[in-house]
Amino acid sequence: MNLAFMPEKSKVDNLSLPEKSMINVKGLVKDFGKNRVIDGINATVSAGEVVVLIGASGSGKSTFLRCLNGLETLTAGEILIDNVRLESKSSSLKQIRRQVGMVFQQFNLFPHLTVLENVIEAPVHVLNQKKDIAVKAARELLTKVGLLDKQNCYPGTLSGGQGQRVAIARALAMHPKIMLFDEPTSALDPELVGEVLTVMKQLAEDGMTMVVVTHEMGFAREVADRVIFIDEGRIVEEGSPIQIFSNPQEKRTQTFLGRLSH
Repeated sequence: MNLAFMPEKSKVDNLSLPEKSMINVKGLVKDFGKNRVIDGINATVSAGEVVVLIGASGSGKSTFLRCLNGLETLTAGEILIDNVRLESKSSSLKQIRRQVGMVFQQFNLFPHLTVLENVIEAPVHVLNQKKDIAVKAARELLTKVGLLDKQNCYPGTLSGGQGQRVAIARALAMHPKIMLFDEPTSALDPELVGEVLTVMKQLAEDGMTMVVVTHEMGFAREVADRVIFIDEGRIVEEGSPIQIFSNPQEKRTQTFLGRLSH
């Protein structure tokens, strides 16, 4: 499934978005030693909105994403998730992590557990769900990602695309309000990319609030409500896919997109 030639998402021409804000970022700064990776980002993400972050490797996209669920401590600034302030040394962090699912480049499934056991692990041991309830929900999620027939298989027998779809099901098993995706297809063979993007597209259609770091510009064109271009830890430009890909205003955005077209 080649998404590169799919049409841009038509509903976003006027950026008519829901009013409820799920993510509020104010003055975010993140330093690693003397290296400033995030330099004063302000951003909001509305309920049901799909925001795609683009930019060159090392521009700060993944670090920004990791800040949103407390995997990185903030040097300065503030993050609110569904109006709860993210603080690294408080109970709010656990609360937020239960509401924010994250899918990484490497899917990191437990190799000694079956697919089904991987998906029910957190609901049973973190949410204290009864096992039979967790199993029923897990099977529904595996059906959603097209992998119910693999429920008794071990991760080592799966393709990369299958493993990443299990990782998505595992994240969804916690009933998150927000899903974060950090280049979920970058480690996959090209022929496996489409099956993962198809699942993500379905989540977007279901109304999941999503922030996605990706180099898949076809996906951004089709699925994003808003595209944000980040360079050197700052938001350089943001807008609808049509605005960003067809008529970028900033020279740095134009240069970045120009390199992709060659």
